[in-house]
Amino acid sequence: MTAKRTPADVLREARKKDSLAKRTKVLAVVDEMKAKGEPVTFLGVAKAAQVSNWLVYAEGVREHIDAARKSQARGKSREQKTGTAASSASIATDLELARAELRALREERDRLKAAVQRGLGQQVGQAGHAELVSRINELTAANQELVGKLVRAEADRDGLQSALTETQDDLISARQALRNMMRDQNRPSE
Repeated sequence: MTAKRTPADVLREARKKDSLAKRTKVLAVVDEMKAKGEPVTFLGVAKAAQVSNWLVYAEGVREHIDAARKSQARGKSREQKTGTAASSASIATDLELARAELRALREERDRLKAAVQRGLGQQVGQAGHAELVSRINELTAANQELVGKLVRAEADRDGLQSALTETQDDLISARQALRNMMRDQNRPSE
Protein backbone atom coordinates (compact mmCIF):
# COMPACT_ATOMS: atom_id res chain seq x y z
CA MET A 1 0.00 0.00 0.00
CA THR A 2 1.30 3.48 -0.86
CA ALA A 3 1.69 6.18 1.70
CA LYS A 4 -1.00 8.78 1.68
CA ARG A 5 0.15 12.10 0.19
CA THR A 6 -0.51 15.27 2.05
CA PRO A 7 -1.59 18.50 0.34
CA ALA A 8 1.89 19.87 0.97
CA ASP A 9 3.41 16.91 -0.90
CA VAL A 10 1.07 17.50 -3.85
CA LEU A 11 1.95 21.18 -3.90
CA ARG A 12 5.69 20.44 -3.71
CA GLU A 13 5.48 18.00 -6.64
CA ALA A 14 3.47 20.49 -8.73
CA ARG A 15 6.08 23.20 -8.09
CA LYS A 16 8.93 20.83 -9.04
CA LYS A 17 7.13 19.87 -12.26
CA ASP A 18 6.43 23.54 -13.11
CA SER A 19 10.02 24.55 -12.33
CA LEU A 20 11.39 21.75 -14.49
CA ALA A 21 9.12 22.75 -17.40
CA LYS A 22 10.19 26.41 -17.14
CA ARG A 23 13.89 25.54 -16.96
CA THR A 24 13.53 23.27 -19.99
CA LYS A 25 11.78 26.08 -21.87
CA VAL A 26 14.57 28.56 -20.97
CA LEU A 27 17.28 26.16 -22.18
CA ALA A 28 15.36 25.58 -25.43
CA VAL A 29 15.03 29.36 -25.97
CA VAL A 30 18.79 29.83 -25.41
CA ASP A 31 19.59 27.12 -27.97
CA GLU A 32 17.10 28.64 -30.42
CA MET A 33 18.58 32.14 -30.02
CA LYS A 34 22.09 30.76 -30.63
CA ALA A 35 20.90 28.92 -33.74
CA LYS A 36 19.27 32.07 -35.14
CA GLY A 37 22.33 34.17 -34.36
CA GLU A 38 20.39 36.47 -32.03
CA PRO A 39 22.39 37.97 -29.16
CA VAL A 40 21.85 35.96 -25.99
CA THR A 41 21.20 38.16 -22.95
CA PHE A 42 19.64 37.32 -19.61
CA LEU A 43 16.78 39.80 -20.15
CA GLY A 44 16.24 38.67 -23.75
CA VAL A 45 16.02 35.02 -22.71
CA ALA A 46 13.59 35.86 -19.89
CA LYS A 47 11.31 37.75 -22.24
CA ALA A 48 11.47 35.14 -25.00
CA ALA A 49 10.78 32.27 -22.58
CA GLN A 50 8.17 34.33 -20.70
CA VAL A 51 9.69 33.58 -17.31
CA SER A 52 10.86 35.75 -14.44
CA ASN A 53 14.27 37.41 -14.45
CA TRP A 54 15.07 35.50 -11.28
CA LEU A 55 14.84 32.16 -13.09
CA VAL A 56 17.42 33.02 -15.76
CA TYR A 57 19.93 33.81 -12.98
CA ALA A 58 19.13 30.61 -11.05
CA GLU A 59 21.81 27.94 -10.66
CA GLY A 60 21.87 25.55 -13.60
CA VAL A 61 20.28 28.06 -15.99
CA ARG A 62 22.75 30.91 -15.52
CA GLU A 63 25.69 28.70 -16.49
CA HIS A 64 23.97 27.63 -19.71
CA ILE A 65 23.28 31.27 -20.68
CA ASP A 66 26.85 32.33 -19.81
CA ALA A 67 28.24 29.53 -21.99
CA ALA A 68 26.05 30.65 -24.91
CA ARG A 69 27.17 34.26 -24.50
CA LYS A 70 30.86 33.25 -24.43
CA SER A 71 30.34 31.11 -27.51
CA GLN A 72 28.81 34.06 -29.36
CA ALA A 73 31.64 36.36 -28.26
CA ARG A 74 34.23 33.89 -29.60
CA GLY A 75 32.34 33.73 -32.89
CA LYS A 76 32.33 37.52 -33.24
CA SER A 77 36.03 37.82 -32.55
CA ARG A 78 36.70 35.02 -35.06
CA GLU A 79 34.60 36.89 -37.66
CA GLN A 80 36.57 40.09 -37.08
CA LYS A 81 39.90 38.24 -37.39
CA THR A 82 38.86 36.52 -40.61
CA GLY A 83 37.39 39.71 -42.01
CA THR A 84 33.82 38.45 -42.33
CA ALA A 85 32.57 41.08 -39.88
CA ALA A 86 33.44 44.77 -39.90
CA SER A 87 35.38 46.18 -36.98
CA SER A 88 34.38 49.46 -35.37
CA ALA A 89 37.43 51.13 -36.94
CA SER A 90 36.35 49.87 -40.36
CA ILE A 91 32.84 51.19 -39.84
CA ALA A 92 34.20 54.56 -38.67
CA THR A 93 36.41 54.76 -41.78
CA ASP A 94 33.47 53.95 -44.03
CA LEU A 95 31.43 56.63 -42.31
CA GLU A 96 34.15 59.24 -42.77
CA LEU A 97 34.51 58.31 -46.45
CA ALA A 98 30.75 58.65 -46.92
CA ARG A 99 30.81 62.06 -45.24
CA ALA A 100 33.66 63.21 -47.51
CA GLU A 101 31.78 62.02 -50.58
CA LEU A 102 28.67 63.83 -49.38
CA ARG A 103 30.67 67.07 -48.94
CA ALA A 104 32.09 66.70 -52.46
CA LEU A 105 28.62 66.14 -53.92
CA ARG A 106 27.26 69.19 -52.12
CA GLU A 107 30.10 71.34 -53.44
CA GLU A 108 29.51 70.06 -56.97
CA ARG A 109 25.78 70.80 -56.62
CA ASP A 110 26.55 74.36 -55.50
CA ARG A 111 28.96 74.89 -58.42
CA LEU A 112 26.40 73.62 -60.94
CA LYS A 113 23.66 75.76 -59.38
CA ALA A 114 25.85 78.88 -59.65
CA ALA A 115 26.66 78.04 -63.28
CA VAL A 116 22.98 77.73 -64.14
CA GLN A 117 22.23 81.04 -62.42
CA ARG A 118 25.00 82.77 -64.36
CA GLY A 119 23.69 81.28 -67.63
CA LEU A 120 20.18 82.52 -66.95
CA GLY A 121 21.52 85.95 -66.05
CA GLN A 122 23.36 86.13 -69.37
CA GLN A 123 20.24 85.12 -71.30
CA VAL A 124 18.24 87.88 -69.63
CA GLY A 125 21.06 90.34 -70.32
CA GLN A 126 21.20 89.28 -73.98
CA ALA A 127 17.49 89.88 -74.43
CA GLY A 128 18.54 93.48 -74.82
CA HIS A 129 17.36 96.77 -73.56
CA ALA A 130 15.44 97.58 -76.74
CA GLU A 131 13.33 94.41 -76.53
CA LEU A 132 12.50 95.08 -72.91
CA VAL A 133 11.54 98.72 -73.61
CA SER A 134 9.39 97.57 -76.54
CA ARG A 135 7.61 95.00 -74.36
CA ILE A 136 7.05 97.60 -71.62
CA ASN A 137 5.57 100.02 -74.18
CA GLU A 138 3.21 97.28 -75.48
CA LEU A 139 2.04 96.50 -71.97
CA THR A 140 1.59 100.20 -71.16
CA ALA A 141 -0.53 100.72 -74.32
CA ALA A 142 -2.65 97.68 -73.53
CA ASN A 143 -3.12 98.98 -69.98
CA GLN A 144 -4.19 102.43 -71.23
CA GLU A 145 -6.67 100.84 -73.64
CA LEU A 146 -8.17 98.82 -70.79
CA VAL A 147 -8.37 101.94 -68.59
CA GLY A 148 -10.23 103.76 -71.41
CA LYS A 149 -12.69 100.87 -71.76
CA LEU A 150 -13.21 100.92 -68.00
CA VAL A 151 -13.93 104.67 -68.01
CA ARG A 152 -16.45 104.25 -70.87
CA ALA A 153 -18.10 101.30 -69.11
CA GLU A 154 -18.40 103.31 -65.90
CA ALA A 155 -19.90 106.27 -67.82
CA ASP A 156 -22.40 103.90 -69.53
CA ARG A 157 -23.27 102.42 -66.16
CA ASP A 158 -23.82 105.85 -64.63
CA GLY A 159 -26.01 106.89 -67.62
CA LEU A 160 -28.05 103.71 -67.36
CA GLN A 161 -28.39 104.20 -63.61
CA SER A 162 -29.72 107.75 -64.03
CA ALA A 163 -32.07 106.58 -66.82
CA LEU A 164 -33.33 103.81 -64.54
CA THR A 165 -33.89 106.28 -61.71
CA GLU A 166 -35.76 108.64 -64.08
CA THR A 167 -37.88 105.78 -65.41
CA GLN A 168 -38.71 104.67 -61.89
CA ASP A 169 -39.72 108.24 -60.99
CA ASP A 170 -41.93 108.40 -64.12
CA LEU A 171 -43.50 105.06 -63.20
CA ILE A 172 -44.23 106.26 -59.65
CA SER A 173 -45.75 109.47 -61.02
CA ALA A 174 -47.87 107.55 -63.55
CA ARG A 175 -49.16 105.24 -60.84
CA GLN A 176 -50.01 108.17 -58.61
CA ALA A 177 -51.81 109.92 -61.48
CA LEU A 178 -53.73 106.71 -62.25
CA ARG A 179 -54.79 106.40 -58.59
CA ASN A 180 -55.93 110.03 -58.52
CA MET A 181 -57.88 109.57 -61.75
CA MET A 182 -59.56 106.41 -60.49
CA ARG A 183 -60.44 108.09 -57.21
CA ASP A 184 -61.95 111.02 -59.09
CA GLN A 185 -63.92 108.63 -61.33
CA ASN A 186 -65.29 106.67 -58.41
CA ARG A 187 -66.47 109.71 -56.44
CA PRO A 188 -70.16 110.17 -56.50
CA SER A 189 -71.26 113.21 -58.38
CA GLU A 190 -72.73 115.89 -56.30
